[in-house]
Amino acid sequence: MTTLLWLACALPAIGADQPVGITAELPYLEVKHEGRVIRVERNPDNLNMIDPDLALTSRACPPFCIQPVVIAPGVETLGELEVLDYIQRFSTGDKSVLLIDSREPEWLQRFGMIPGSISLSWTHLHPQHTSVEKIAETVEDLFGAYRVGPLWNFADARTLVLYCNGAWCGQSPTSIRQLLGMGYPAHKIKWYRSGIQGWKLLGLTTVQPRSP
Repeated sequence: MTTLLWLACALPAIGADQPVGITAELPYLEVKHEGRVIRVERNPDNLNMIDPDLALTSRACPPFCIQPVVIAPGVETLGELEVLDYIQRFSTGDKSVLLIDSREPEWLQRFGMIPGSISLSWTHLHPQHTSVEKIAETVEDLFGAYRVGPLWNFADARTLVLYCNGAWCGQSPTSIRQLLGMGYPAHKIKWYRSGIQGWKLLGLTTVQPRSP
């Protein structure tokens, strides 16, 4: 009985209209996504719940196995506030950073994208799915690295923040391992392990991808 009374006092009344900020000092964040301004905020409905498809706890493993907290030595694992900081940097003109959605297109249609991110499926960085020449073009044109003969120079390469569906998703980890295998500096790769599942679990804004 004591426990029930404590819970009744600690939890807000069902249906209560309590403010839902990102932090106590940050109610929302306005960022640019594909040329338009998007307000990133948490869903203001105190009774909002995550999409049922993202509430599944027991996807088959393999392939949907739990990923480690540290995906590779030197690659920093980020939380939501750190991701928001990178989004804001890019949105205000910092071209040294890039937020990458590593999922295949059908996942983007189902669950949406994090505002400020670009779609670059893991298949575009994997030699079994994309030619080595196309991968090199992506690394040069999009990430800002360049080749000197057979070697890569990553001195001016962008810092990449990659994500996919969540802690059970292997799409962004695959991209990260491919980049590391090319010699991309680990300190210039960041990983949002919680992915779209963690983002939506906190009620944060998503956007739908452009129609093909």
